[in-house]
Amino acid sequence: MRVLAAMSGGVDSAVAAARAVKAGHDVVGVHLALSQDPQAVRESSRGCCSLEDSADARRVCDKLGIPFYVWDLSEEFEERVVADFLDEYRAGRTPNPDVLCNAEIKFKAFLDHAMTLGADHIATGHYARVRSVQTAQGERFQLLKALDHTKDQSYFLHRLNQAQLSRTLFPLGEIPKTEVRRIAHELGLPNAAKKDSTGICFIGERPFREFLNRYLPTQPGPILTQDGKKVGTHHGLSFYTLGQRKGLGIGGIKGHQQADGTGPVWYVARKDL
Repeated sequence: MRVLAAMSGGVDSAVAAARAVKAGHDVVGVHLALSQDPQAVRESSRGCCSLEDSADARRVCDKLGIPFYVWDLSEEFEERVVADFLDEYRAGRTPNPDVLCNAEIKFKAFLDHAMTLGADHIATGHYARVRSVQTAQGERFQLLKALDHTKDQSYFLHRLNQAQLSRTLFPLGEIPKTEVRRIAHELGLPNAAKKDSTGICFIGERPFREFLNRYLPTQPGPILTQDGKKVGTHHGLSFYTLGQRKGLGIGGIKGHQQADGTGPVWYVARKDL
């Protein structure tokens, strides 16, 4: 079976590709270039958009003895993910770009290109599983949690449809992360000890507020208690998320402290544009 493996440069996608090779598939590694200026996106090997990540993916494919390609999907990524991300913040909501990236890029643009080139399936390093079941309506595909619930990523894949699930392999869904690291070291993969990526890939290591300031106007306003009492001033609604309790700048408000000097824990309950 011909399989195109999405290679981020991280250890998870590397081992996913290795397991696809071990299963006897005809595997081709593909790194998705999602930034039009990858040098400016990441300053360390901890994401999916840097030149370092592309080089790591290439070295892994060399080690596995499989072809390697880089596909430029930066235009699709900018239009379908980054633009939507900023629109959501303008509306006062807090989006999850990973969910959108999976639905629009990895399992749509990438999958569509792969099928055009004659691939049978794509494979990714996500911690999730797909199960085929027979129903009265015919074969159906179920998205399941990974066996390692501490790493499960099925939530980020909840928008995938039947056509996408039917063409996707998740080689890591049945094994724990500790086993992934062990396999990577055993195979001598060059990124076996590479740290997992954190945060939002296209923002990188820059402060989040700094990133938003480049695109969205900030308009400070009052922070009110539920009974309408002003207890502080916010920097702009885009910088706050429902449920957030850190970084509000209203700790230890006079009149709310306990006898021991401590105060209540404050959470963002609502945002009013």
